[in-house]
Amino acid sequence: MSQEPQRLVTATREIAAPAAAIFELIADPAQQPRWDGNDNLDQAAPGQRVNAVGDVFVMRNRNGGVRENHVVDFAEGRAIAWLPAPQGEAPPGHLWGWQLEPTDGGTLVTHLYDYTRLYDEKRLPKAQAMTSEKLLASIDRLAALAEEDGQSCRPPHRRGTRLTLGEHLPFAPLVRVDRARGDT
Repeated sequence: MSQEPQRLVTATREIAAPAAAIFELIADPAQQPRWDGNDNLDQAAPGQRVNAVGDVFVMRNRNGGVRENHVVDFAEGRAIAWLPAPQGEAPPGHLWGWQLEPTDGGTLVTHLYDYTRLYDEKRLPKAQAMTSEKLLASIDRLAALAEEDGQSCRPPHRRGTRLTLGEHLPFAPLVRVDRARGDT
């Protein structure tokens, strides 16, 4: 019996910058090509900063394709997720998301790609090629930008503000891994 491949890919690391500075780089589509670890994004017009669920921002990919990105989760400074779609079409069901959690040393950043609801079988091979390493490349570039912009800091930890991705995204809950305990 063959096992169904996992359709949720995640990567997490701490960035030594405040959540607000990191979130600004994510929520402003014009900034996204600067940190895209897949080198897939070409450009987005300025003035499309995401502010709420229901917003749609437009991005051109390096292959010339234009994508409308439908925001399905938003919590300022904490969580954002969108469903990309070819311009003028319905989203085929895959989702890009981010979760930011303040820590004593900066911000714990989780990036995810969820294709559990991808219905377009032609897109499946590309979706299956997404890896945690590719997502981590985006987080690493994001870290370099946030930290080089002079935003590096150690914000105070605020009790009672912990947020888990499952509280916002209706697609798939994120299970937090405690590497200090040896969980994998």
